[in-house]
Order: sequence, then C-alpha cells, then structure tokens
Amino acid sequence: MSETIVIVSGASRGLGAALALAACRPGTLLVTLSRTEPALLAQHAREHQCAHRHYTVDLADPVATEAVAQGLFSELPGGARRYRLINNAGTVEPITPAATLDAAAVAHALHVNVAAAMLLTAALLSSAPSTADRRVLNISSGAGRRPMPGWSVYCATKAALDMYTRTVKLEQQGSGLRIAALAPGVIDTPMQAAIRATLPDAFPAVEDFKALHRSGQLAAPADVAARILDYLERDDFGQTELDDIRDY
Repeated sequence: MSETIVIVSGASRGLGAALALAACRPGTLLVTLSRTEPALLAQHAREHQCAHRHYTVDLADPVATEAVAQGLFSELPGGARRYRLINNAGTVEPITPAATLDAAAVAHALHVNVAAAMLLTAALLSSAPSTADRRVLNISSGAGRRPMPGWSVYCATKAALDMYTRTVKLEQQGSGLRIAALAPGVIDTPMQAAIRATLPDAFPAVEDFKALHRSGQLAAPADVAARILDYLERDDFGQTELDDIRDY
C-alpha cells in the first residue's frame, strides 16, 4: 500500500520531468500526466521502489483532461495518508504582441496553464478523503506578478492561476486542504530555449534571457525540483499562498 500519492502534470520534460524523478521514493505512488510518457521514468521508479502510473493526455483539451482527472482518482488505491498534486503543466506560447493574438493560441494557453490545474484540483477535492493530508502546489511564475511586453497571454494565465489559488484557499478554510502557487525561478529547460529563440519584435526582453543563459544563471531542473519537493513538505506549506522558491 502506498502511503503517499504524488500527481505531477506536464511531466514529460523540463521541470515536470525533474519533479517526477525526484518524487520517486519508496512507499510513493507517482502518477504522471502528459502527452508522452517521461523517458526512463518507469525504470527509475522500479529502481527506487516507487509505484508509477502514467496517463497520456493532451492537457490543452479540457474535456480529455477532465475525463482523465476523474478516471485516475477513481482508480487510485485507498488508504493513502498523503495526497500531493503538483500542477506543473504550462506553456509560454504565444509570445507575441497583444495585437497579433489569435483565438487558437489564446485558448491553448488558457487550457494548459489554467483549466488543467482547475480540473485536476477539482478532482482531488471531490475524491481524495478529507481525513488525508492533501496539498496542492500550482507552479506559477513571476510573470503572473509582473507584466512583460510580448507575454500578455503568459502573464495573464499565470496571474489567473495565482488568483485561482487564493480563491480555493478561501473556499477550503477549515477543510485541511493546503494550497499555494509557487514561482520556480529561471530554469534551464526547453521553455527557456524557446524564449531565447524569440525575435525581439515579439519579445523585447529576449536579450535579458540570453544573457542569463550565457552567464550560467539558469538553475538546473533537478536542483529546483528537489527544493520544490522539500518546500511542499514544509510544516508551514500553504500559509504563504503566492510564493517564490528563491526565497528558500
């Protein structure tokens, strides 16, 4: 029987893949959600005596996301003492001035960055026993708290995720649920590579991100993942609803 159930969305690469690997611990059931199964995760889980289940889903599809969310909770074994939901899935696209946005790109970002977290959290709230230690961590961004030209969609969706976190915390007062939105800092991931490939006309701050990369100031995903998992288990987790891992 697994005493701890950890669910990680967007686990196929970048920070999500690092979180999934770091969460592989004895006595844990790790559940990952992404379009493709994280490479080598199944073998890694076996080596670390961690049960693992993967659900292939496009988190840009809210109907499919809701179905998977409800299905995975119905299939979880009973008796877990701890539930950890890490809503990590996210996209920085589209990177473009607000005047050039189109419906498909906006909808895709809204579904991945906001709706997926809402639907997975709703499934946990309605399915995980209230007697268990339930914690939800939404991976946000400093962009949700500071506007940047070219990132109108990314900034808006991360700000929405922050406000959603605050609202759920109010709704769940007295229920035992703990929830927080955490900015992870600037990490050396494929998302950062995509940002650096953007033209200055679309994202004026691109040279700043290139300079961070050249000067070695991007954090390693494994290091950040370890710090985030430690943060998730802090006794005071959830007291600060909008947080930044760089403060720890």
